[in-house]
Amino acid sequence: MLQLALLSFWHVHAKDYLQDAAQHPDTKVVAVWDEIYERGQHEAEKRGLQVYQHLDDLLSRPDIDGVIVTTPTHMHEAVMVAAAKAKKHIFTEKVLAPAKTAALTILNAAQEHNIKLCVSLPRLYHGYTQAIKGLINQGALGDVSYARVRLAHDGAVSTPQNPEGWLPAHFYKAEQACGGALIDLGCHPVYLLQEFLGRPQSVQATFGYFTQRAVEDQAVVTLGFADGVIGVAETGFVSGQAPIQIEVQGSSGRVYYGFGDEKLTIYQRETPQDVNIDLPKDLATPFELWVAQIREGADGSHNLAHATTLTEVMEAAYVSAQQNRTIALAQ
Repeated sequence: MLQLALLSFWHVHAKDYLQDAAQHPDTKVVAVWDEIYERGQHEAEKRGLQVYQHLDDLLSRPDIDGVIVTTPTHMHEAVMVAAAKAKKHIFTEKVLAPAKTAALTILNAAQEHNIKLCVSLPRLYHGYTQAIKGLINQGALGDVSYARVRLAHDGAVSTPQNPEGWLPAHFYKAEQACGGALIDLGCHPVYLLQEFLGRPQSVQATFGYFTQRAVEDQAVVTLGFADGVIGVAETGFVSGQAPIQIEVQGSSGRVYYGFGDEKLTIYQRETPQDVNIDLPKDLATPFELWVAQIREGADGSHNLAHATTLTEVMEAAYVSAQQNRTIALAQ
């Protein structure tokens, strides 16, 4: 049984990862640290977990095998490097880091100390992603020229139940979050475009401040790829009833997923009608992959490659929005 610690309840998915650990037959969370001690103490007491005021004290425990990192984004580098040096395997909320230099520092620390590191990029492993990737690879759409992925929710929308929206207020603090909707929810459309189209060559971003907060509450990022291929990532915290939308356009067909249902629909020139495609089962979740990396030596390189490129795109997107220009990515 792997004994784990949760590092911070800052992120809204912290409790989800606690549930993942509770449901996995080979993991158990035994300790908590939080940068706000009172918050950690409150959550730990509800669950019968030991809480630590100082991170070093928790990391010094030899019986803790790994940590789940759900700290503020700006703390990722310091926390994960410390965990790696303490020989703790690391599962982290996305993004890995807000800047490429910080991401590489984390990756190097994990490699130096033989640590298994995995980033939560859950939609990478969903059945629809695997099916769409397979269709592209098979040439079922012809030459792919365009893809768009939209993922949004209403977390910043005022309602009678939540006048300030249901997301915590600290999600809008630029110093902690290192951005707004894009660096949080927008990660999913970006890494899906990476999976479908490859490594982007250029990044151009437009931000919206619909609720007049300090960080963007909606964003559109246009990614340029080799051979003139375009990818569009859309996200936001101000969209009611916003199911995932995926479309991939090719020279001889197109595929849609989402748009209010969970059907994958393909249209091909030779059969001029929409055809629904059965979805394969989801692959292992990122958390399950991480445990398999530790226990069985499973390969996590695909996950980390996506996470690293995702950080590069995010860093470039914020520069692009601030300077109103297209940013080229190093190839």
